[in-house]
Order: sequence, then C-alpha cells, then structure tokens
Amino acid sequence: MREALYHPTFGYYSSQINDVGRGGDFSTAATLDPQLGEAIANWIRHRAKELGWKNNGIPVIEVGAGSGLLARSVMRHLDWKTRWLIDYMICETSSILRSKQQQNLRRGGIRWIDSMNKGLQRSGGRALIFSNELVDAFPCRVFQKSGDEWQEVGIIIHPDGSLSETTTSPIAPDAWFLNFAGLPEGQRVERHDSYREYVQSWSPYWKEGFQLTIDYGNLATALYAGDQGRLGGSLRAYWKHQCYWGREVYARFGKQDLTADVNFSDLIALGRSLGWNEHAFSTQREFLNRWVSRKKIAKSSNRFLIPGDAGDAFKVLEQSPNSTPSPLNTDQI
Repeated sequence: MREALYHPTFGYYSSQINDVGRGGDFSTAATLDPQLGEAIANWIRHRAKELGWKNNGIPVIEVGAGSGLLARSVMRHLDWKTRWLIDYMICETSSILRSKQQQNLRRGGIRWIDSMNKGLQRSGGRALIFSNELVDAFPCRVFQKSGDEWQEVGIIIHPDGSLSETTTSPIAPDAWFLNFAGLPEGQRVERHDSYREYVQSWSPYWKEGFQLTIDYGNLATALYAGDQGRLGGSLRAYWKHQCYWGREVYARFGKQDLTADVNFSDLIALGRSLGWNEHAFSTQREFLNRWVSRKKIAKSSNRFLIPGDAGDAFKVLEQSPNSTPSPLNTDQI
C-alpha cells in the first residue's frame, strides 16, 4: 500500500493522482460540504481568542490540503482582522496536489511547508492544526481473525509480477485485538500504524494549540460491528469515482486511491500516550451545528446536516497538548 500510494515514480499520490472532485477519482468532504470551511474558520477564530493569540499572530497548519478548496473556503470565511493575523501553512508531500493547491490559492496569502517539524519550529510550537481525510490516506496493516487468534495479511510478488495474498502465523497476543473479540471467524480489521509513527515524529514540537482530525470512520466498538458488508474489512480502492473491494485493491498499481476507515479510538489512545487531551468527538453534522450560525443552518439544504447521511459517516476529533480538557463522553471510547 505504501508503494502503491507513495512510490516516487509510480505512486498514486506522488505522480499519478487524477484531480479531486467530479473529474477525478474521488470527491472529499471539502469538495462536497459547502459549510465545512465556514465551520473551521469559526473554530479558528474562537480557539485563537481562547488562547490569547489575537494580538500575537495565529499560526494555522492544514495537513494534506487536497485540491486546496477547503483552504480557500476557510480563508474566505475569516474576518479581515483574523486573516491579517493568520500565518496559514499547508503541509503537503504530493507535488501534484501542491501544484493544484497553488493554482487554486493564488491570492490566499498561504505558504507551503515540507514537514510538520518545520512548521512548528517556525511558529515556536504554537499552532491550530487541522486535516480533512488525511489519516485514511496513510498505509495500513490488515489483520484477519483465525479462531481466537489473529494473523497479518501479506502480499507475495511472484516472478511473473502477479500478486497473491498470504497470512502469517498467529501474531503475539496484543491487547488492541480485544476491541474486536466478538467479531466472526475470517473478519479483517485495519490499523494505521504509519499514521501513529508520523504523529510521534512531530508531536514533541507541538506545545500549544488545538487539532481537528476530520475523517470517515468510527470508534473501535462500532467500526465493524453490525455491518454485514464488512467481513473483509474496510480496505478499498477508488478509481474514476468507482469503489472496488477485495482483490481489486491490488489492480491498477499506482493509478487508484487506496483507503481504509479510521479507528478514532486509536487516535484518542495515541493522543493520550503523548500527553494530549481530547476535547470533543462528534459527527461532522454535529460539528457543523456547533460552529455554523443557527440562522445559516436553518436555511441550508446541505446533505451533511441530514441525520443518517454523509455528515454522520464523517467524524471530528479535537485534541490539544497540555491543556485542561473539556468534557468528553469517555464511555463511547
């Protein structure tokens, strides 16, 4: 998965990605939800004021900005004073997407950074950080249940270039799998270890601020339970707006997007291991209702505001380093 997405010559995000949106391989919440940018802009204003940054610069880092449309919407919804104070940075590793962002953000007063470390060093460890559909783009590991044990799914590359799946011998007991003890024989689950390693690489530089993580997925207990179509897990491919499962994820190497649902229980546990606090975990619909004015909500026909639609499939986690946490219903974790 890492090679298919990030190989410097053949990887999907490195060199092969089609446009994001109607003419590309997939659409994101940023291209579909007309009010997400407004909600994030209001969140930035409120959190900057809460932190006392209003007169001392407001460093913002968007990680993995897709086509740049969300950044453009955020900037348009900021008042002139906040826009003047803001230092808006985009951390983007895909040269193709960075080029697309720069086309869409020519007048945005935005700068690009190569790594989170550089952005946080630039801001002295202060930052309001947010990402939209970032975690699902990280390579994941796949595990399959066999009896009361778990095996890891791997790939064999044959001499003729063809691929086939294989499974390891049962792996050592891991408390993480207790989250999925009740799942049936043959069930597959995914884990984004690469995202954990990524966050651990820059977290020591983050000293003050808040972070929003927006993505599709759920808490561990709800991620696979009760969904009859998930015995094979959530790993899938997108090519020309078509979704492919099973063996199709190995087709079209480097020419299709690969993704898996995000386990937000893992993100909460990761944050706690780093000394972070979680402030809210909600659906995107609830996030919009909190951060967009009631008057605008009442007039909106946005599908992300309809219970049971896209706004409930996407979740929003807010965290911060070394801050007093706001109430969170930990019974859901």
